[in-house]
Amino acid sequence: MKAIEEFLREHKIEEVECLVPDMAGIARGKILPAGKFLKGMKSHGLRIPDTVFVQTVTGGYPEEDVTPAEAGDCWLTPDPETIRIVPWYGEPTAQVICDAYDFDGKPIAISSRQVLRRVLELYAKEGWTPIVAPELEFFLVDVNTDPDYPLIPPIGRSGRRETSRQSYGLDAVNEFDPLFEEVYDFCEAQDIDVDTLTHEAGAAQMEMNFNHGPALQLADQAFLFKRTVREAALRHKVYATFMAKPMKGEPGSSMHIHQSVVDEDGTNIFASPSNGRSTKIFLSHIAGLQKYLPAVMPLLGPNVNSYRRFLRESDAPINTHWAIENRTVGLRVPHSDAQARRIENRLAGADCNPYLAIAASLACGYLGMKQKMKPRQPIEGSAYRLAHTLPRTLHDALHRFQGNRQVKDILGEHFVEAVVAVKEAELDEYQQVISSWEREHLLLNV
Repeated sequence: MKAIEEFLREHKIEEVECLVPDMAGIARGKILPAGKFLKGMKSHGLRIPDTVFVQTVTGGYPEEDVTPAEAGDCWLTPDPETIRIVPWYGEPTAQVICDAYDFDGKPIAISSRQVLRRVLELYAKEGWTPIVAPELEFFLVDVNTDPDYPLIPPIGRSGRRETSRQSYGLDAVNEFDPLFEEVYDFCEAQDIDVDTLTHEAGAAQMEMNFNHGPALQLADQAFLFKRTVREAALRHKVYATFMAKPMKGEPGSSMHIHQSVVDEDGTNIFASPSNGRSTKIFLSHIAGLQKYLPAVMPLLGPNVNSYRRFLRESDAPINTHWAIENRTVGLRVPHSDAQARRIENRLAGADCNPYLAIAASLACGYLGMKQKMKPRQPIEGSAYRLAHTLPRTLHDALHRFQGNRQVKDILGEHFVEAVVAVKEAELDEYQQVISSWEREHLLLNV
């Protein structure tokens, strides 16, 4: 932990935020004075209840106890690779992402980072390293303090709101140029390696692409990026939302995951270096995604709102067909040279926990590779003309998730049980809400 001590001393840090991503990808943890943080780091004094990993998105807990058998506190170990400045505070403040362990030194199996590490260890045993590059979409919306009112696009520099779709519109992005300049500054200060910013199809909907890299590093960056964008937006008196489907009549927001695999020499095993053709193992990876992605949808679409995104002709997939340079499919192969050969998983929503979505996507590809599966033929034309084979609700998704033996084996049975318990608790709470649609169409008509 010497590197952490040197970082705190070099930057004259006064406070440290210990961050732990929960199941929803929300940043939980503790804020400590730098001195107390260092003392706790050396003496297992950085503790947190293990129930933080089964906290629902509403702040509750499932009735069933699905925490580890030794339930109680767990201790946090800061990952030195993740320590960064928090650039929006006036006082020198650091943040560090932590891993959680029980008091016997075993990782908490249901923590998000540990689930991803579990999958990466399977790849490592084969001499493989997954490389990923997320693309995160989000909407800017007016400040909304009453959840009964629909969201609306914010007013930009011109003094007007967007009322039409401005895909790839440069001037539409520049409406919020001061905000995005701050986002880029904040990302640079935190070593978040973002690349391209584009305007997406929705009103005030944006997309930020990340440069590719090792899976855990990119999951960390996506986790910090969400927090960063929300903070920057608040400083400009707007909200940034990563809800999968925040507005009626607008497309949803996704987190597309570009993924490839390199061997111990750093060579991409998805294409032949000599002729650039896709390899059998690449096709097996695609086949694994086709077969198993519908079973891991609670990790790609984790919320009730997530399934509003999967509609025909809505810029979101409805099945797991694959094709080359076709954005209607769930699995797209971009044109690329041999070293950049990859598959783009287009199923995950922007509302997902990036650790769990990346873990799930890589797990499905791994199963295909190990089982030497063969994919269906790539399609031509629109995938929207074909059957809708993805789960249509979170309830359906949980049923498939819980019933798949291969998924349980690769992600951990205890973790699957915890996800189901947490999401069923959220569903039970959601079922108590009466929507405006029900009041409008049922109140006096039935």
